[in-house]
Amino acid sequence: MQKILGYMRRAVQEFDLISNGDKIAVGVSGGKDSLALLVGLSRLRGFIGIDYDVTAITLDPCFGGIEGDYSAVEALCRKLGVPYVLERTKIGEIVFDVRKEEHPCSLCAKLRRGALHNAAKKAGCNKVALGHHFNDVVETFLMNLFIEGRVGCFAPKSYLDRRDITVIRPLVFAPESEIRRAIRREGIEVVKSVCPADGKTKREEMKEFIAAADKSDRGFSDRIFGALRRSGVDGWGITENSGRFKP
Repeated sequence: MQKILGYMRRAVQEFDLISNGDKIAVGVSGGKDSLALLVGLSRLRGFIGIDYDVTAITLDPCFGGIEGDYSAVEALCRKLGVPYVLERTKIGEIVFDVRKEEHPCSLCAKLRRGALHNAAKKAGCNKVALGHHFNDVVETFLMNLFIEGRVGCFAPKSYLDRRDITVIRPLVFAPESEIRRAIRREGIEVVKSVCPADGKTKREEMKEFIAAADKSDRGFSDRIFGALRRSGVDGWGITENSGRFKP
């Protein structure tokens, strides 16, 4: 987990993600990324020199009308001393049963974002932390380029004025392989996804494309990430702190 903390510290300081007095809602799906983010933010408080609070929030989509089992997440939050909020929703029903979306990910993400922002405000939080990592950045950048024909990506930090809430992504420098390794070494129990579309999405196709490109062309992902940073779009520009903090 030490490497993950290093990546997170770099992101926090380079993009000014956290300030004294922040109350941060961590979106915890139960997957490896959100759990690593939760543990990381909890431990980072001990040495980064910033005073902030963390609350974990899980939105259960209730796929197929069945409530998910998040007892492992609840147990982890107790161990970390982090307040835990579990909200049951009808997102699964709306996306798959009512709307019967052929490409469900977009609507599902939109509904989850709105529900998470509402839950965060209800919990008294001013920031929402999401578990997007290095590989997600590269995948999103290329998906926007190849599918939508535009240059862009989600931002490491963005203020939503309509909600009066700031979204931060402290894991953007952390490779997925390191997150997977950290979760395994820490013995953290992951909640398996039961989404009907899991593994059948455009993102999964892009993930496979990038893996093949990295295998045949060493450093492919690093160059894409570097190009995004040099472009300066969506808050990814090189800052005065860039390169000063190493994991």
